[in-house]
Amino acid sequence: MNKGQTYLTKCEKSPAAVFKPLSLTQVRVGGYLGKYVERSVKVTIPSQYELLENTGRIDNFRRASGKIKKDFQGYFFNDSDVYKWLEGCSYALLYAEPEEREKLKNMLDNTVDEIVAAQDEDGYLNTYFTFERKKDRWSDLANMHELYCAGHLIQAAIAHHRVTGERKFLDVALRLAKHIDDVFGPGKRHGTCGHPEIEMALVELYRETGNSKFLNLAHYFIVERGHGFAGGKEYTIDHKPFLELINMTGHAVRMLYLCCGATDFYLETANKDFYRRLTNLWEDFMTTKIYITGGAGSRYEGEAFGEEYELPNRRAYAESCASIANFMWNWRMLLATADSKFADAMEQVLYNGLLSGISVDGKHYFYVNPLEDLGKHRRKEWFQCACCPTNMARFLPSLPAYIYTYSDSSVWVHLYEQSVCDLSLKGKSVQISQQTDYPFNGRVEITMKCDEPVEFDLMLRIPGWANEWQIELNGKAESFDVKKGYAKITRLWNGTETVSLFIPFGVRVVQSHAYVRENLGKVVVLRGPILFCAEQVDNPNVDVLAFEIDPDQHFDTYTAVDPTLGETLFIRAKGLQGAKGSLLYEPYSKNRILNSGKMVLVPYHLWANREQGPMVVWLKVTDQ
Repeated sequence: MNKGQTYLTKCEKSPAAVFKPLSLTQVRVGGYLGKYVERSVKVTIPSQYELLENTGRIDNFRRASGKIKKDFQGYFFNDSDVYKWLEGCSYALLYAEPEEREKLKNMLDNTVDEIVAAQDEDGYLNTYFTFERKKDRWSDLANMHELYCAGHLIQAAIAHHRVTGERKFLDVALRLAKHIDDVFGPGKRHGTCGHPEIEMALVELYRETGNSKFLNLAHYFIVERGHGFAGGKEYTIDHKPFLELINMTGHAVRMLYLCCGATDFYLETANKDFYRRLTNLWEDFMTTKIYITGGAGSRYEGEAFGEEYELPNRRAYAESCASIANFMWNWRMLLATADSKFADAMEQVLYNGLLSGISVDGKHYFYVNPLEDLGKHRRKEWFQCACCPTNMARFLPSLPAYIYTYSDSSVWVHLYEQSVCDLSLKGKSVQISQQTDYPFNGRVEITMKCDEPVEFDLMLRIPGWANEWQIELNGKAESFDVKKGYAKITRLWNGTETVSLFIPFGVRVVQSHAYVRENLGKVVVLRGPILFCAEQVDNPNVDVLAFEIDPDQHFDTYTAVDPTLGETLFIRAKGLQGAKGSLLYEPYSKNRILNSGKMVLVPYHLWANREQGPMVVWLKVTDQ
């Protein structure tokens, strides 16, 4: 394997990047997130390979190459599921034990070989548009996802090349990208895809190859929007040019992927118009359209963003793909700004609306992530439209790459998780390790090891939700300046030294903006970065949908071992329970009959792993 070049976003030379990402091979993660990474390698990715075979998705490539004769299987964009899985499987090779690695490599090699064989001589590759449909290629960009599938192929091929050092899949991507460049662009065919994705793939291909035509093509596809070539609809974000957009709108995943691609373009060009537009869109998103879980997209119709403050709970769409896209966009904005508010947003969605998309057994998934449920919503092993499971398969093995970054004179810690990071600063080796029970405990012990003296800044993110915090250097409490949410520790590091970060993890009670009408008179309960909810399974004697709490109470926290969830933190809340048998409508009275009771809360991202039953995030505040 190519141990030195396994970057997710290879922007160490990008002119607008404030700092540089680390290779996946430079970071080893354990702790809470490490369990998800390990399950992705041992369970998620192998089980999905079987599903890709059993549902005919890989057979579609065999059909396209003429190896088998059968009808095309599934949706016209099913190729993208294979590509996302390939990207995740490539990353998984870095963490697998030798026997597992051999099995994963065989799956990977077999699938790549089928893709290589399916590519046309002119470089085109999409298994839906073969044989009888060949005449229809590039004829319906608004709906048929050809460029979207190509984007996922390119991303998977880059990951495969960076991990394995092999070129055969990358060469497929290069031939396809050249074909696309021959077809589209100024003076050629006009058009852009109804589902953004190709844009960030082309920028990453530019980073991998240094060929500027791919960066230019990415720019073309971004600015070509708004001229009707992708259907002219708000749903496809083609109702106005990107640089004229004033709010997050349309299909949530498409909009967020477009912002990812536009941010990638900004990182490579420092284009100020792009930056202004991106920051304005981000403010609109984070102040009016994001769920407390970090979820995005409030409407089932069009899987879309709604109006400002339109954030229903039971009808929340909050697609798992949109949570991943939200994380990806904030990562890119973080690279461009070194502002901790973007890392805060990454943390918010990661530990809540993103991890909720996969079960604790690693092989059941949510497509939709509501914030209230009557007990009918359950994770499934697969979906006919399998974009969310395969997106989870490519995301989870990439987690170690988001924890640290560095610059010529600084190391930045963005996420707190038990981990080890090896890097070189000013030509000298530095190892940083974290010991912590984060996200359930706010104590982080950081050990710095430097074989030779080296001066640099250690930048520690202070979460935006943290009201208090303390840092000790080699056991002594000290104060440090905070810039853009990062505490700056400047020092000539030598030998082994320790930095301890303490963030009190008290229970926080949060209310929403008054314009979110559904949440008036309600609150949510958080501890650290974790959002909690009430599930019926923990509250057999309480109607969780009708329970009312006193937000000013002292909340009890405790750890227990659940047979399904394992060791888990719970919160116990005191409150009042309405009398059963109430009428649908009855005269208002301040003197309602309410009974005292207690309710147990569990981390939201763990809900629906056990017995079915109602669940609620936003809890009514008692007026008694």
